[in-house]
Amino acid sequence: MKMFTDDRLKDYDQFITENRKKINKYLNIILACFTATGPVIALGVRTGIFEDISYGTCVGISAVVLIMSIIHYLLIKYYPDKEATSVFALAGLDLLLVFMTLNHVSIYLTWFLVPLLSLLFCDLSIFIFSSVFNYILMIAATWFYSGYVALKREDVVSGTAYFFNTAGGFTIETVIMFISGFAICRFSINYLRNLIENQMEIVNHEKNMKERLDILSSMAEIYDNVNLINFINSTEMSLRGGNLEEKGIDMSRQSHTLMNQRIRASVMPDQLDDFLKFTNITTVRKRLTNRKLITGDFIDVEKGWFRAQYITVDSTLDGIPNRVIYTTRNIDEEKRREEHLIRISLTDELTRLYNRRCYEEDMEVIRNQGLSSDLVIFSIDVNGLKKANDSLGHAAGDELIKGAADCLVSSIGSGGKAYRTGGDEFLAVVNTENPDKLLEVIRNKTREWHGMYLEEISMSVGYAAHSDYPEEGIDGLEKIADSKMYEDKNRYYAEKGIERRVH
Repeated sequence: MKMFTDDRLKDYDQFITENRKKINKYLNIILACFTATGPVIALGVRTGIFEDISYGTCVGISAVVLIMSIIHYLLIKYYPDKEATSVFALAGLDLLLVFMTLNHVSIYLTWFLVPLLSLLFCDLSIFIFSSVFNYILMIAATWFYSGYVALKREDVVSGTAYFFNTAGGFTIETVIMFISGFAICRFSINYLRNLIENQMEIVNHEKNMKERLDILSSMAEIYDNVNLINFINSTEMSLRGGNLEEKGIDMSRQSHTLMNQRIRASVMPDQLDDFLKFTNITTVRKRLTNRKLITGDFIDVEKGWFRAQYITVDSTLDGIPNRVIYTTRNIDEEKRREEHLIRISLTDELTRLYNRRCYEEDMEVIRNQGLSSDLVIFSIDVNGLKKANDSLGHAAGDELIKGAADCLVSSIGSGGKAYRTGGDEFLAVVNTENPDKLLEVIRNKTREWHGMYLEEISMSVGYAAHSDYPEEGIDGLEKIADSKMYEDKNRYYAEKGIERRVH
């Protein structure tokens, strides 16, 4: 707050400085105009108006004024905003009045003109100096002038009497003028200060509003749609484009804004109910209470995924939103990247099958939701992988693993999911009423397979169907399938006459 006040004072001081520069220029013009005082008085001497004034006095007045005008001009040139420059002009006018009075040119009203001119500076110190200095010179000039008046006027008893009488009047008038001028100066200063503060508040408010509008304009460029919803006067206004027109919202009959009525036409049919529920304008305020943001993701039939958001920009002390920004933004590319990353994290790099992590997550879902009656788990292990790696290299081993994955996927099709859970280990979770037939399909696929490095592939397979073991959970079925797979593997090695320990 102190910094804000200091800024206001700085603005006021700057105004006073600029004002002082302007008034100094005007005073210099006045001084320059006063050089014509000599010729004007000379004209009065010529016509007999001023009997006791010589032409030399007229020349002297113009010369004095001209010199003061030049000095003041130089002060303005080098010190345009200094108080001394202002004081010099006012003091010069007072000295000119003294010179004119001593030379018998007296215009009483002019004495009080100088302090009144000082009010233009809106500076109490300049006004006080001008009033005091003016009063001192006025009294001194009256003292010296009183003797001349006593000689010239028969109604004046003595110079001293004239002095006290005139000085008393001048004093009373000066006091009245000073009190009035002081009040006027204080009032002007306070009025100008408040005026400038109010002006600065208006300027700052306009600046803040412009910054907010610039921010909103920037936001409008980011989003496909930007709407300002005002719950106080029940209006909506699009912030896209130059036409910022408010349109009314009839909360008693209207459940969606005009924008959402337009958007709903392109929302995926199976997501329309969710979209209408999320964008229901009659419930937005309640859902946003004590929250800054609510978000929903939906699919546009033409443009793909988009995100709708309600953002609180103004709320009551109770957290109830008064004004809300509603935006929509296309996030189809973002969703694709997200899905790609998820897919990478859940798939095996070599075979493109689902990995162990995906299998564990799917098993957790099955544990929570329960097993379907036709669920079957297959456990598969590739035979001879070590031999292929040792004799033909890892390229051959990789070919064997990818061959096994291809056979498994092509056999299962859309009936389930296949996972690579280890080096040569696979699991498959399928829904089938005839697991024996699926097993035969897998056998046939392996017999048909041929690779670049290897002519054939062999896989040991075991399965466990929920219908055969209804008392078992998903983990129990996996153990049974593994057990049967190892039985199949033992038969394979026995038929081949291969020692299992070294292969």
